[in-house]
Amino acid sequence: MFRRPRQPQTPIPEPRKTGITPPAEAPDATRVLSDLLARPSTEGILEGALAHAALLLGGQTHGFAVLRRGQDRVVAVFGYPKALIGTALSGPWASMRARLLADGSRELYEMNPPELHSILDDSGMRDVPVTLVIPLSDRGRNLGALVLDRVVADPISPTQMEVVSRWATAVGPLLGILDSRDDWRHAARQITTALVEAVESREFDALGHAQAVADVSLKLGRAVGLAERELEELWYAATLHDLGKIHGEQGHAMVGANFLHGVPHLAEAQKAIRHHHERWDGQGDPDKLTGEDIPLYARILAVANAYVRVGDLERLRGQAGKGLDARLLTVLEKLPQ
Repeated sequence: MFRRPRQPQTPIPEPRKTGITPPAEAPDATRVLSDLLARPSTEGILEGALAHAALLLGGQTHGFAVLRRGQDRVVAVFGYPKALIGTALSGPWASMRARLLADGSRELYEMNPPELHSILDDSGMRDVPVTLVIPLSDRGRNLGALVLDRVVADPISPTQMEVVSRWATAVGPLLGILDSRDDWRHAARQITTALVEAVESREFDALGHAQAVADVSLKLGRAVGLAERELEELWYAATLHDLGKIHGEQGHAMVGANFLHGVPHLAEAQKAIRHHHERWDGQGDPDKLTGEDIPLYARILAVANAYVRVGDLERLRGQAGKGLDARLLTVLEKLPQ
């Protein structure tokens, strides 16, 4: 018998709004992801999206999000004052295509009447050297844009522009579906995948690794009889298992587990991420757990992760009962390859 994880008893909290990360701090994808999975408000989604976009650009970036609801209005800010929220603006997002503006905020000032210039000045936009405008859309519908302003004269590379654009394609579908539980589940997966791909894109060898581990993990999970709800949580664990590497290789399992802090309905996924480098013989990290004391999802992840990296079942057999759960290896051997 494979011992299932106990169901978490902690109640799911009410949705919460995010605050603005001070510009001096590195925008942390931990807050972005946990807030998105906790079903925040539209403002919370866009604040998180701006924060992570600034991180993808290497920091030194402020930003605001505009939604096109009759009149274009600022609905979220990062680094800029909250007083800007609610302001009706025209701007370089009207074409709804990605644009890199080498003259910064010049076009923004030209497209708005003089009475709005003082608001822009008070927000610190007069001397912005470089602006990146990334559209937000959902199923062909233009929703608005993320406007990202460099606060220093550093260039934005084509690679950075592409990565931020990819991030925005995952954010857009979230905005129109906050009230639909089924659509939210799909969109939460989409945003999780986009975040992982954005991290993996920094290291070519890692591209597609999380998806491959998730595919093998789900096959193993089905083979040992996990229910659909359990498989859903296993998918999050597998997809996010290496996300802690955004802060470096050392201790990445514990860092990655923190990405799900405050998301009680993924408590077992959090444990799996924390413990996926434990070993059956107790010589692993971080807590030196042994045998079935290691959570089942973590044992599944360990086998799937090893198989994806090695690609050869014969080479894994030597780890049976040492680093890996021997029974799960037997299950893996029986799966269609």
